[in-house]
Amino acid sequence: MEYLQFIIIIIFSPLIQGLIKKLKANMQGRVGPGVLQPYYDLIRLLRKDMVVSRVTSWIFKATPYIVFASTVSAAMIIPIITTRSSFGMMGDVIAVIYLFAAGRFFMALAGLDAGTAFGGEGSSREMTVSILVEPMMMLSIFTAAISAGSTNVARIAETQNLFYSPPHILALSAFVVAVVAETGRIPVDNPDTHLELTMIHEGMLLEYSGRYLALMEWAHYMKQMLLFTLAADIFFPIGIDSGGAPALIAASFGIYLCKMFLMACAMALIESARVKLRFFQLPSLLGGAFVLAFLSLLTYIMIGK
Repeated sequence: MEYLQFIIIIIFSPLIQGLIKKLKANMQGRVGPGVLQPYYDLIRLLRKDMVVSRVTSWIFKATPYIVFASTVSAAMIIPIITTRSSFGMMGDVIAVIYLFAAGRFFMALAGLDAGTAFGGEGSSREMTVSILVEPMMMLSIFTAAISAGSTNVARIAETQNLFYSPPHILALSAFVVAVVAETGRIPVDNPDTHLELTMIHEGMLLEYSGRYLALMEWAHYMKQMLLFTLAADIFFPIGIDSGGAPALIAASFGIYLCKMFLMACAMALIESARVKLRFFQLPSLLGGAFVLAFLSLLTYIMIGK
């Protein structure tokens, strides 16, 4: 099981997306779609024909597969329910971040490749946000990595505990903002709209349809669950197995699902309590989170814990 734990991300990531939408709807007094709706949407898209513009190049057609493959590769090196994995030695947090960056890079190219105004606008905004988010995420993770003596995610998960020092609280605060930005959620982006004045992630996907769009959306669901998993491994490592016994792995799986449910509740609460910020206001939010990440690392170096 420890060698196939990445399959959990592939199978359950649409369920987490549906759960967030359902919780968000209930918090706002609406019925909302069912928690299984993302599965139905993916099946519907996989059955549909694709419409591809004649002006696009191979980049447009290859991007869905590159994005999906890079996300699955990240899932293979992040410990989910156990730190024992044949890919554990490659589970460096820097590799994970840049696997995400590779997918983002090709998505931005695909948005530009179609030659539409909305695609170019979405690509430009996405790369602007990524410039602010990636350093912030790396700094917040480095605080935990230094205390663990390694940038390997499994090693960090094995050495962390629940007794948080001020540096870890600052790092967690910054990482939450990074997760919101990376998953394209309010207040950074609005995943439920296609208005050209507000969309970032959706702007790069407007020209996709059918199987291509299904792969892109599925990869986005997996990336969201992977970021939740990364937060659980680094800041809430309780319950993750390191022995490999079947009973312990089963218990770890149950604890992991509880963590994902709590994080889905937190994400729905953030989206329900905040409003979408204007794009030119995002540097203030992301810059403030970067300061928190920098202070977390600086504080850890100064106090040594």
